[in-house]
Amino acid sequence: MTNETSTTETAAVAEQSASPAPATKKASKKASKKTSKKEAKPVSKKASKKDAKPPAKKEAKPTGKKTSKATDGQPREGSKKAIVLDLLRRKNGATMAEIAKATDWQNHSIRGFISGTLTKKMGLTVESSKNEAGDRVYRIASK
Repeated sequence: MTNETSTTETAAVAEQSASPAPATKKASKKASKKTSKKEAKPVSKKASKKDAKPPAKKEAKPTGKKTSKATDGQPREGSKKAIVLDLLRRKNGATMAEIAKATDWQNHSIRGFISGTLTKKMGLTVESSKNEAGDRVYRIASK
């Protein structure tokens, strides 16, 4: 090998490394074209949704809970609902503090229970007034 040959090989290598960026473009993240309604779509072997029959309705399974119609709407004995109803059925009713102490509920929960459960769901009339000390007293109105 002579000096000329080695220089030419080095020059050729240098030319290759100095080549421009590849001619291929990077893939861009563009949305694919939507097919028009006129284009035919491949037909699957499965039946279309229009042709399919709705699935048969399953019959209700018993949940294992035994309820009697005589006790529907009545609170279970010893529940917080029963405790509040007992307090409100007293002659003088019950203050917010008494209900809160008996149930460990906060005042907004008591008001929501009276408004939603007692008046709307159970259809009871609940009277609200303030006593001499300025405490809110609730009582179920007698008919």
